[in-house]
Amino acid sequence: MSGAAGCQGGGGGDRGPRWRRPWKILALGLLSASSVLAAAPGAGAMSKEEKRRLGNQVLEMFDHAYSNYMEHAYPADELMPLTCRGRVRGQEPSRGDVDDALGKFSLTLIDTLDTLVVLNKTKEFEEAVKKVIKDVNLDNDVVVSVFETNIRVLGGLLGGHSVAIMLKEKGEYMQWYNGELLQMAKELGYKLLPAFNTTSGLPYPRVNLKFGVRHPEARTGTETDTCTACAGTLILEFAALSRFTGTSIFEEYARKALDFIWEKRQRSSNLVGVTINIHTGDWVRKDSGVGAGIDSYYEYLLKAYVLLGDDSFLERFNTHYDAIMRYISQPPLLLDVHIHKPMLNARTWMDSLLAFFPGLQVLKGDIRPAIETHEMLYQVIKKHNFLPEAFTTDFRVHWAQHPLRPEFAESTYFLYKATGDPYYLEVGKTLIENLNKYARVPCGFAAMKDVRTGSHEDRMDSFFLAEMFKYLYLLFADKEDMIFDIEDYIFTTEAHLLPLWLSTTNQTISKKNTTTEYTELDDSNFDWTCPNTQILFPNDPMFAQSIREPLKNVVDKSCPRGISRAEESLGSGPKPPLRARDFMASNPEHLEILKKMGVSLIHLKDGRVQLVQHAVQAASSLDAEDGLRFMQEMIELSSQQQKEQQLPPRAVQIVSHPFFGRVVLTAGPAQFGMDLSKHKAGTRGFVATIKPYNGCSEITNPEVVKEKIALMQRGQCMFAEKARNIQKAGAIGGIVIDDNEGSSSDTAPLFQMAGDGKNTDDITIPMLFLFNKEGNIILDAIREYESVEVLLSDKAKDRDLEMENMDQKLSENDSHKQNSEEAPSASQDVGAVSEEPEEGESSDVTDPDSLSPAEADSDSVSISNQDSSVPGTDEASAPEPACTQGDHQPQEQKTETESNSKVNWDNKVQPMESILADWNEDIEAFEMMEKDEL
Repeated sequence: MSGAAGCQGGGGGDRGPRWRRPWKILALGLLSASSVLAAAPGAGAMSKEEKRRLGNQVLEMFDHAYSNYMEHAYPADELMPLTCRGRVRGQEPSRGDVDDALGKFSLTLIDTLDTLVVLNKTKEFEEAVKKVIKDVNLDNDVVVSVFETNIRVLGGLLGGHSVAIMLKEKGEYMQWYNGELLQMAKELGYKLLPAFNTTSGLPYPRVNLKFGVRHPEARTGTETDTCTACAGTLILEFAALSRFTGTSIFEEYARKALDFIWEKRQRSSNLVGVTINIHTGDWVRKDSGVGAGIDSYYEYLLKAYVLLGDDSFLERFNTHYDAIMRYISQPPLLLDVHIHKPMLNARTWMDSLLAFFPGLQVLKGDIRPAIETHEMLYQVIKKHNFLPEAFTTDFRVHWAQHPLRPEFAESTYFLYKATGDPYYLEVGKTLIENLNKYARVPCGFAAMKDVRTGSHEDRMDSFFLAEMFKYLYLLFADKEDMIFDIEDYIFTTEAHLLPLWLSTTNQTISKKNTTTEYTELDDSNFDWTCPNTQILFPNDPMFAQSIREPLKNVVDKSCPRGISRAEESLGSGPKPPLRARDFMASNPEHLEILKKMGVSLIHLKDGRVQLVQHAVQAASSLDAEDGLRFMQEMIELSSQQQKEQQLPPRAVQIVSHPFFGRVVLTAGPAQFGMDLSKHKAGTRGFVATIKPYNGCSEITNPEVVKEKIALMQRGQCMFAEKARNIQKAGAIGGIVIDDNEGSSSDTAPLFQMAGDGKNTDDITIPMLFLFNKEGNIILDAIREYESVEVLLSDKAKDRDLEMENMDQKLSENDSHKQNSEEAPSASQDVGAVSEEPEEGESSDVTDPDSLSPAEADSDSVSISNQDSSVPGTDEASAPEPACTQGDHQPQEQKTETESNSKVNWDNKVQPMESILADWNEDIEAFEMMEKDEL
């Protein structure tokens, strides 16, 4: 998601005093605030030389990514940076909805067009435009996402056209250009229009570029649901297309979709859900937030007002914004709620897409919460190097991926523009350093598959080039570094540039104010829309710092929420709220808190403990809400911990030339041999292919394998047997490569390699499993460079361009061997492949819900509402609480946990459906939580 440069500048003609005054005043205010803050004593202003150095570093990084795409991938849609080739739809294993962005139309090149101009690469831009005109075909028989195609391809063509005509007017470049990109944009616009053939006006989520939606060969048009952002993020591109071409139909369709969503909002809360039925308008997903599924709908309402000058869009945005700040914003957190019962949280985690929201708040003019949320996100980044796709309210990783999303960089840029605080330059510097240190690979930049291990995915999405480098460069660029005035443009959600003068061009749409048909609004809704920042920061150059300071330790030490109502009623003073993961059945205070929340604890005859909630028994309606939230956390805690137990990924890091640690592969661990989680240094060595390759008999080339990490193929015998054979041959570790052609950790779940039913204490070397795709990366490296050195570890180590200290390496390996002789075999209660299949048989993965023998006799607790039960989780594996205050010390918790009254959670109790049966609407969002995809 992207912000609007238009908030920092005027332009666009006269659209009435309501529009002109706030935007013009803001431009003056920003200049004043920037100069005051930058010169403030002790503000730590970054030198001009340092800013220029960082700007040049961004240019070099862009060149590395762009040149590798053009050399290794073009005309494919995206670059696969680990395998140095292009990603072509249908030629790689399907990634589900992620692949809907790919349409065989050179996506990355189109998405990058206006970035080239922002980065002053006008010659490269001219060449790129010629390639797009000559090579790109928009008539492919491919089913694509309407939303992604609109923001990336249509937006990319329009952004390219916008800067092309600007350059042509300047007289040096693009003199030959005659609107070819605009013609392509118009062609694509017509190809997207069939998606709007619904009674509601909401578009189908997918369209076939060649056949539309309902054609027999279209392979789409049967969908019933779409996300709110998917239908509500069209107005900027479609209106710009109409204004550029004089063809009004595009803007009309986009406005109709927005009008329908507005009409279907939940009237009492003024919130919208995540998913809506495109035919009936019924909400399918009734949870509401500012992240995935809704984010850019809010963004486009505000920016449609900026670009089109229609007051109704601003009124709608402010109405929604008031609801967001009333229900969703819990500074510094932004938590999803139910649209019908907005006082109830719908989930206890946040997704990374909400990182755009502080930037949008800057455009709104609400600076304080923008600073608070941004700082919280920055603390998460400092902990994990990147922002995980999702993280819990106590800042643990929920989804560990990071596809190099630009939203946080976007908000950093807008906060710097609004405050002038050099702190945000330092934030940008950290982003640059982390990208180079952890994501840079020889063929570009690779997405993080797991921020905990540092492993990579073989993907570099087009938005990385379209947005990340644009925002980072603008953060460090001065006005004289730009060849045009960026403040004459508005940024789309993909950071494409649309000129503000479109507001007065081809105004074919009636500006009827439909908002007031649904709600009573007054001029107060125009307050704080891009105000003068001199008013926001009166004589206080340390304004932003004073807001950030209380949050600097929020991730590691502080609780984001205040006092629990139930605890407060006990008169026990400020304490962290009782969380599901902290609950102990032996703690009398916890039981008293549960009683006030209407939750009772029942000891069953079979040794289990059952939690039951009756809202009518709660001390108050507020305590009943706390009780429901506690029960919901129990459900989510169970699900999350099962996931964490099932997938303990390890890392295989290629450290030799030319990789130098920049390529990290996701690997599955073994239940035997060295436990890499207990040997932080890992095992490092050159790889060698064994003979026989399956490793199922005595190794015939021990002289090659000795002191090496052995590579072998999966199949034909037990994993433990392979490990014993290579250990006997002198190997210091082993990597098993899947023999299933095309398998990948991108699409298949990881598992642990289990033992053979015998005592495996004799196996002391580490063993890891790579799927076929990741294994081939190592095999290809061997074919090209012969000597390939890798590091096996639980988490990737810092990338060191030297990585050549052989003495340290050898001493590390020696110590690993010594330690491994003393280490017990690793045994974890997770899903595992227990043995290799015989030839011709298929491997089997044990049920993740099944219990290992060690768990079978443990006491358990089930959770229920109205006497129904749902799965719990093993308390012994629950993480320590992130928040401790007063006398609530970890040592006391440990004592309680180890007492005879310890509670364990049994995974073999009733399924989740039984508890959900009586909750209906209250927790409807939870039914689909495990199906969420960002």
